[in-house]
Amino acid sequence: MFIWKEVPQLPRAEGRIEAIDLARGIAIGLMILSHTVSGLIGIRNVPDWGMVPVHFFTKFSSSLFILVFGIALAVAFLASTQTEEWPKRRLKLWVRALEVWFWYKALTVIEMLPYYAPGDILDALLYQRFAIWVEILGFYAIALLWVPLVLPLWARTPLWGRCALIIGLTALSAWLQGLSFGGNDTLKALLVDHEDHYTWGQLSRAPLILVGLLIGEALLRCYFDTALRRRLVLALVGVGALMVAGFYGLAFAEGDVSAAMLAVANNDGKHPPGLKFTLFSVGGALVILAVALAGGAAASKALLPLTMVGSDALKAFIFHIVMIFLVLRFLLEGEGMYTYPQALGVGGLLILGAALWIWLTRWIARYK
Repeated sequence: MFIWKEVPQLPRAEGRIEAIDLARGIAIGLMILSHTVSGLIGIRNVPDWGMVPVHFFTKFSSSLFILVFGIALAVAFLASTQTEEWPKRRLKLWVRALEVWFWYKALTVIEMLPYYAPGDILDALLYQRFAIWVEILGFYAIALLWVPLVLPLWARTPLWGRCALIIGLTALSAWLQGLSFGGNDTLKALLVDHEDHYTWGQLSRAPLILVGLLIGEALLRCYFDTALRRRLVLALVGVGALMVAGFYGLAFAEGDVSAAMLAVANNDGKHPPGLKFTLFSVGGALVILAVALAGGAAASKALLPLTMVGSDALKAFIFHIVMIFLVLRFLLEGEGMYTYPQALGVGGLLILGAALWIWLTRWIARYK
């Protein structure tokens, strides 16, 4: 019973936890594959064998990305919220928010060229409409503004309060989804998603960030102890497998498992989040996270390009959007010029290219 009354008492991480970078890199890699295909050939032109299993499995990406966001916050910042260095570290997060927001707007322009009129692009910059592929960056820019305000409160809240907050926010966002927000579609999209806009609502995704914080707390306590880490891995695999099983249970009850899988592959239930999509996406993300943690430093080295991509998510995101939309679609006029296997190959090359770009910029910074 006492565990429910505990507040976070976290040790400092004993160096960088490469498994977090690997998990984030897998999320980004899946995202790059998805964006490359949808950006170059269009999701409607993907053959059936590509939708399931390829784009079915890429749906783990967004949930894994947000979970790792929360985990990284717990590992890097939560322990310092009750120390004198917190104001400086809080400012660091807010400066990062401004950086992410700048690139969100810059990449919005790049994504919308040359297929939209200048007025449409200006509307997107002023939050009168939304782009598609870069909207996840807009979500993180806003989240980095409010998360530093929540972290000190989270660090003083007992476990039962933290769990209650996750449940309460989930219920609140589901209730708000049924409201019209006075016809203000932009506000609804930014808070709880909107079916007509490819946005990520802050309230609807906040529970996943907070779950990531809980996992990050457990990770700090368990990662450097082999027996404890094994227990954490098994717990994540168990919960993830149950969620995926729940998805298949609902699909079987509806009488058409194949149709349910194809619907997930086509993003049905992604914006706003639906039950079946959430069960499959979050469940798979937890399993992937568990595998990355189980592999540890050895797996991170074996999959070095993915780990490198995950070590600087913003730089990897900028690289792949610029390459897909500015270089391949705009400058080389490559939209519709690729077959599906070729687009997958280009996506793989962009993952390697992003890793090389991150390495090169670090090498230049080191010897400049």
